[in-house]
Amino acid sequence: MTQQQTVPVTSEVPEVAAFARTVETLVRQGLSERELTAAVQRELTAALAAGFELPADKTAPDPERYVMYPLHVAEDGSFSIASAIWDVGQGTPVHGHETWGVVGIHSGVEVETRFEKPSAPDVPLVDLGTEEWAAGQVTVCCTTDDDVHQVRCGGDQPVVGIHVYGADIGTLPRRSYDPGTGAVHWFVSSWAH
Repeated sequence: MTQQQTVPVTSEVPEVAAFARTVETLVRQGLSERELTAAVQRELTAALAAGFELPADKTAPDPERYVMYPLHVAEDGSFSIASAIWDVGQGTPVHGHETWGVVGIHSGVEVETRFEKPSAPDVPLVDLGTEEWAAGQVTVCCTTDDDVHQVRCGGDQPVVGIHVYGADIGTLPRRSYDPGTGAVHWFVSSWAH
């Protein structure tokens, strides 16, 4: 499966543009994945605490499925920042990311169930537990060696997350899993517009 070409997106929202510059500086430092995700987690926590304004069109849920709006996509595809929205009752299949990622909750409550990354094909997944993330909380959602989860809206209002990934997540081929059998299906999230 080939990766689609990256289409750069640069936000005109001052908070997003400033945060994107910070992430770009961190990415360029050549840190290990663990060091990089920890640094992005700290910066996103501070950005959310300071107030992270998003335009209404980047927080609108889709009545049919969860959506990801591009806020910033690096020209070289080295990272992307998205607003991801799940309406009440919506969630994702069990999936991986194929890259590192950090998620901060802008508003609402996200429920995340993590699974052990399978070491062999077609083996049922091991559930590692469920956590709830509320507005202002930030988590390292994935690294390339710890990368399988399922998320859903956990409250009575849509959940809006700020997602930072080590690739253009709207074009990156990724795995989804049947947790009962371990069967893998490839997909691309595709950006909402």
